[in-house]
Amino acid sequence: MLLNVAIRRSYCYRPVKRWKIFKDLNEDSTKKGEVAINLAKHIRNRIIATGPITVAQYMTEVLTHPTAGYYMNRDVFGLSGDFITSPEISQIFGELVAVWIVNEWVKLGSPQPFQLIELGPGRGTLIKDILRVLTQLKLSEKLSLHLVEISEFLSQLQAQSICFEFEKLNDCTLPYYQIGKSESGCAVYWYKRLEDIPQDFAIILAHEFFDAMPVHKLKLMAGIWKEVLINISEDKLENFKFVLSNSPTPISQLFKPLPEETRTSLEYSLESDRIVRIIAERLQCYGGVALIVDYGHFGEKVDTLRAFKRHKLHNFLQDPGTADLTADVDFRQLKRVAEENGMVVCYGPIEQAQFLMKMNGNLRLQQLLKNAPPGSRELINSGYAMLTKSDEMGQRYKFIAMFPSVLRNHLNKYPPIGFD
Repeated sequence: MLLNVAIRRSYCYRPVKRWKIFKDLNEDSTKKGEVAINLAKHIRNRIIATGPITVAQYMTEVLTHPTAGYYMNRDVFGLSGDFITSPEISQIFGELVAVWIVNEWVKLGSPQPFQLIELGPGRGTLIKDILRVLTQLKLSEKLSLHLVEISEFLSQLQAQSICFEFEKLNDCTLPYYQIGKSESGCAVYWYKRLEDIPQDFAIILAHEFFDAMPVHKLKLMAGIWKEVLINISEDKLENFKFVLSNSPTPISQLFKPLPEETRTSLEYSLESDRIVRIIAERLQCYGGVALIVDYGHFGEKVDTLRAFKRHKLHNFLQDPGTADLTADVDFRQLKRVAEENGMVVCYGPIEQAQFLMKMNGNLRLQQLLKNAPPGSRELINSGYAMLTKSDEMGQRYKFIAMFPSVLRNHLNKYPPIGFD
């Protein structure tokens, strides 16, 4: 049974509805425990059958297993979940991203109709804020919305947030599995994979998407890259442990470090490389722009694997399926892959605080404060401070933009806002 609860952010001068959907599984800790045990047994049996598995295989099972995967059956976002994202904290974030989209679209000649694509939309909060701005600018009729979401449970959550009508489809011949229509009349489609979306001019967004991509963990030993694997612990069958591979693995042989690489331990996401290449090819062939936002680094961090449960760090190998697994995005690798064949040109990464400042976030903040009830102003200020302070999200989160390389000279003259 689903319970719909309308939540209003009272600190906005014009409150924005937020929809949350809770499933019985969310509230029943016993059922949560059963899910964790079943998934642990499944992973254990897989290891018994085939030997130690990669960290990437473990993450894939834990996050996206069809019945017990972390993202597959419950709302994991917000204060009642395990972590919170920038759009949930302040509407300013989504509004400024929307302004960035419109500005770059106009600079590219305002092609229409155009696709607005989001990878991993979460609750749908970011895209809802963006659609609100585009609707106010009378642009919603010029676009179609395409959401890449592997979790059908989360796709229902997103539809509740942005659509006044939607329908889940059972036609396996179609590339999408759910359709809807936004409150402004924009057509909305849901897909399992980016490559299933029809090729056309597109604005592509990926906010906190790549940090959830499965990673392989590698260590340099005596000049040879070896892969860290996951095996069964001798102490308890349901517990797991990290072990070092005795012989080369496909990934340790495939991995080619950058010439300037100095680390002896790192995380490498083959799936992230694949998706970035798809984005680059789409932009080169059909035009558009991509904006990627995530927490990460530029090739200097060595051990960022971690798990979060109820907003606290959790043992990465404990109770699989009950906590979020994540790793910082290596923006140096992402940028290298995007630009390797000369298909696109990248701007950034720059820190979130810098981007929001250049997008005149402070002016939007003052506007909200001016029109807000006195009792709401502290919440507005604290929300924006969380997005921009260096000890909060301001430095950890990075922005990177991708454009077709054919626009290089144009961009040298008119660089993308926020990155100039």
